[in-house]
Formats: sequence, structure tokens, C-alpha cells
Amino acid sequence: MARLRRVEQVERNRELLLAAARRVFLQRGYSGASLEAVAEEAGFSKGVVYSQFGSKADLFLALLEVRISERAAQNRRVTARLAGAEGVRALLRTGSRDARAEPGWAALLVEFRAVAGRDQQLNGRYARAHERTVNELASVLGRLHERAGLEPLRPLRSMAELILAVGTGVALERAANPAALPDEELLEWLPRALGLGEASHARPVKATSSVATALKGDR
Repeated sequence: MARLRRVEQVERNRELLLAAARRVFLQRGYSGASLEAVAEEAGFSKGVVYSQFGSKADLFLALLEVRISERAAQNRRVTARLAGAEGVRALLRTGSRDARAEPGWAALLVEFRAVAGRDQQLNGRYARAHERTVNELASVLGRLHERAGLEPLRPLRSMAELILAVGTGVALERAANPAALPDEELLEWLPRALGLGEASHARPVKATSSVATALKGDR
């Protein structure tokens, strides 16, 4: 029983530290944040923080993994009953709503990516986390095509990467001009770029092939 309570306390401390880290990173940015600041925000000693995370990068990447899981679950939820272009638009609306509700996160992630880009080891760790994001989104896009009875005109991975790249670019443009790239334009353009617009020539899945076969090249 004592062991169980100890494990539960460690997990509880981790959750509190991640919540505090999110606030500190959003307030100060990646470069301005520190483990000491996170400890103070959480009401813990530095030793508690270091017992869970060996560095600021470890803490940020742990926070990022939580974020990836949250967004993946959200994407599956908002597209659960949708197909094709309708599902893509739902993804875009949800992403845009989240970005506007918490604009600091996009800036924070761009900052971290710039820092990681100058550190080969850290960049490799970020790349592995980002790979999960791409794969999760590609999986959602595959299901949207499957429900619509369509074969993807482009590799699912490329579609996912395009959506993520557009999201990052839009965030940067809106940092300079909040009115840049209105949502209604993105909702029209991006599904077409993915081959899912009303005027697209997306191919119906042939009776002699399966969706699994159609998507095999993306895995």
C-alpha cells in the first residue's frame, strides 16, 4: 500500500509539474523559462523537478508528448462521423479555434524548433515526437478517405505534412498580421490542395482493391 501511495504521489507531482511548465513556457518562452521557475510555479523544490526531468528540454518534450496525445484524440473525436473534405474542414476549424484560443503555444513551438534545429541530438528527439504527430494525422486522413470511398490522390503522409506546415506558416503570418489568411479562404483552398475539394478528381475506391492496399504506400 505504501508503495502504491508513493507511485501515485510521483505521478501526481509529474502532472502538477507539467501544468506549471505549460504556464511558465507560455509566459516566458522556451529560452526564458527555467526549471527553477517551473519549480517555483508548482510550489516544489528544485530537487522534485530534477527527480522527474533532467533538463529543460526533457520537460518541454514531455509537455509536447502530452500535447500530441491531446490533439490526436481531439482530431479523432471531431472527425469520427465525417468523411472526405467535410472532415478536413472540421480539422482545420478545430485547429484554428485552438490556435486563436492559445496563440502562445504556436510561437512557443516555433521557438523550440528553432533552438532544436541548432542541436543535432535535440532535433532528433523533436523529430521523433513530430513523427508521431504526422502519423496520427495521416491516420485520420486515411479514415476520412475510406469513409468517403475515395483513394488518396497524394500520399497521406504528404497531406499531413502539408496541413502541419500550413498551420505553422499561418501562425507566423498572424503574429505579424492577425487578419492574414482568413479561415474561410483556408477552408476552401486546403481541401482542394489535398485533392478533396468539390472540383477535385479524387478517385473512388475500385471494387477490386481495398483501402488498405490503396494506402499501403504511405506506411
